[in-house]
Amino acid sequence: MGKYSGKNAVITGGGSGMGFATAKLLVDEGARVVITGRSQATLDGARERLGANVIAVRGDVSALSDVAALAERVRSELGTIDALFVNAGLAALTPLATTTEELYDELFATNVKGAFFTVQKLAPLLREGAGIVLTTSNANVTGLPETSVYAASKAALRSMARSLSGELLPRGIRVNAVSPGPIDTGILELTMTEAAAAEFKAQRVADNPMRRFGTPDEIARAAVFLAFEATYSAGAEFVVDGGATQL
Repeated sequence: MGKYSGKNAVITGGGSGMGFATAKLLVDEGARVVITGRSQATLDGARERLGANVIAVRGDVSALSDVAALAERVRSELGTIDALFVNAGLAALTPLATTTEELYDELFATNVKGAFFTVQKLAPLLREGAGIVLTTSNANVTGLPETSVYAASKAALRSMARSLSGELLPRGIRVNAVSPGPIDTGILELTMTEAAAAEFKAQRVADNPMRRFGTPDEIARAAVFLAFEATYSAGAEFVVDGGATQL
């Protein structure tokens, strides 16, 4: 019997990176987990690695029809859930002079609209005492150049952790946020040239008090703590950034 045997969780953006690490931690401790993502191939690979206690559902959180379909699938497969990790998101550099309307809309549609409606559609399935964890970012307080749109979308999630807590606490449901700093998930190499990614990472390491990137496992442990163990915390932001915003 694992620590989370008998518990059910949903993780958006669970096919890779921080979401996958969180799913693995929970599955290894006996939970049943639904993971979502936009890439069927990524989900299939995650499902194979995680085992029989994982259900993989392809969907894009920026499409409300996909979010509604996810809720119905969770209802039919799990019935009720104990934890919701709202982790699906996009990251991109958005210089003021060159950011397009399309990129702006894409970031907000996924990071903000998608997160809000994921909570809306899945909240009816949450048990009393359940925990919701939103993935923000330390970019929401640092003023990092060329990240204004991304950072604003993550600041919106920080605000939602407070306001949604106010709505859901009467049902005994806590909403908190985990705020990662630089985490080595491989996403930079997918969104930048190799040289640009290397330069960006070197600068972030040099600026970080711990002189390193964090790992997806370190975020997973924080997210699971907020979802299950932080029973007297609501509307809080748990910063996991190597001290970058504190020191």
